Amino acid sequence: MKLLAFDTSTETMFIAVTDGQQTWQHLAEGGAKTSAALIPAIMALLKEADLTLQQLDAIVFGRGPGSFTGLRTACSVAQGLAFGAGGIQVLPVDTLLAVAEE
Repeated sequence: MKLLAFDTSTETMFIAVTDGQQTWQHLAEGGAKTSAALIPAIMALLKEADLTLQQLDAIVFGRGPGSFTGLRTACSVAQGLAFGAGGIQVLPVDTLLAVAEE
């Protein structure tokens, strides 16, 4: 399964891409810079993984809890990329549950 996942709910922006065999990750400063840096970082990571948005099975985003602006950024970017790529499935993941599962 090919997935793009990202979380912008904290002061660290986290992005990951997997093709089912290998995983590529990107960590960067979040907060106020996230809205300007998220999409270029996603596209760079997809390029590194040699994947396009249309090849993804789903886009996963952290739905919080977290900062209001960070949550809105993640949700809107996930929906926009999925719509633009032809209707890829969008999966919200509770950030605290993901941390607890780890």
